Amino acid sequence: MGQLAQALVLGLLVGGVYALASSGMNLIFGVMKVANLAQGAMLILSSYLTYSLWEATGLDPLILVLLTTPSLLLVGWVTYYLVVERSRTTDASMALVTTFGLALVTKGVIALVWGNDLHSVSPGYANRSFAVLGMKLPQAQVYATMVAAVVLVALYVLLTRTWLGRSIRATATSSEGARLIGIDVRRTWAASYAIGIAAAGAGGSLLSVLYPFMPSTSDHWIGLLLSIIVLGGMGSLPGSVVGALPTTYVSPDWATAVPYVAIIAVLVIRPQGLLGARLREDMSRA
Repeated sequence: MGQLAQALVLGLLVGGVYALASSGMNLIFGVMKVANLAQGAMLILSSYLTYSLWEATGLDPLILVLLTTPSLLLVGWVTYYLVVERSRTTDASMALVTTFGLALVTKGVIALVWGNDLHSVSPGYANRSFAVLGMKLPQAQVYATMVAAVVLVALYVLLTRTWLGRSIRATATSSEGARLIGIDVRRTWAASYAIGIAAAGAGGSLLSVLYPFMPSTSDHWIGLLLSIIVLGGMGSLPGSVVGALPTTYVSPDWATAVPYVAIIAVLVIRPQGLLGARLREDMSRA
């Protein structure tokens, strides 16, 4: 019974980090109606930035979230205007292909700068645990989940309590309607994409403490992120939290296959996911 309780708690802890990692991809889809296939590569890029900063400064990698998040925000803003926006003006499917190409380019840059070797970030508490009610909870997972919760709350406040957030939610509901009430939809799309990539920046820093990584690791993460947002509901921030929890209880032997099986199953049974809204053919919320 004690082992079961510990497994459940550990799943909840990891699920919090997964929720943050997937929240940015969900935000981008919710506003732009594009599945950003570069999100996994951005996660790994943030992990490598965290690794370099940690080695150079000795700062706690969880504190480095304060540096990687704005850095990836800038990366997202630049790549949107230089790459993604151009493809969105032609055809929606081209944006999907463009983000896939952006993922390949990002992986290539990572391999060129850092090489293809496996890296990891191991602060002093990486191998320590808290003893709570007979359970051993890894300190790294506890701290990472606490930071993830803070970032998710900040993202929620941004989307619900600021003018930018109101613009993002209005554009997500109907871009044409948002234009009619004076919202600059082009800038809102750019801001949404940049914030989504910034969330990957925070998530990548946290994941670097929990798992080793290399450029090709992004392939695993994009599959996992897609399964989370499809399960929870594409475009739903709470859906990222709900969809992340079941994925943490998958056996390592099935970790590669299960995300893709989950995507197919959910799309067949409930295409909008658990918390997602149905979309009409014009991609507006029904």
